[in-house]
Amino acid sequence: MSGARIDDWTMGAETIVYQSCAACGATQYFRRSFCAACGAADPQDKRASGEGVVFATSQVARAATAEARAHVPYNIVLIEAAEGFRMMAHGERDLKIGDRVTAGFRRFTGRLVPYFTRTRS
Repeated sequence: MSGARIDDWTMGAETIVYQSCAACGATQYFRRSFCAACGAADPQDKRASGEGVVFATSQVARAATAEARAHVPYNIVLIEAAEGFRMMAHGERDLKIGDRVTAGFRRFTGRLVPYFTRTRS
């Protein structure tokens, strides 16, 4: 990738990173060496604002692992980010589709994860 790589939450930084294609303007959440929309090489890493809207939500009542048992019940949300990509993350239990949210970060089973809360106006 020609642009500078930005560390994100998967590397321990309290940042959400997405990619933007200079050729077609598409955004994508998962890092690739090419644009998934047009195939152009070297999409650029950018920091997301952390703002978005809840697109879907699912409360987890049964832990998938022994480590996660302490967190049950917890909410997994699909966020439509202000920048145009979607991402799954953790969120407040009472979030509903259409809620405006802001990202923060918390520990879940020992790892740093994005955690969305309702935007207070």
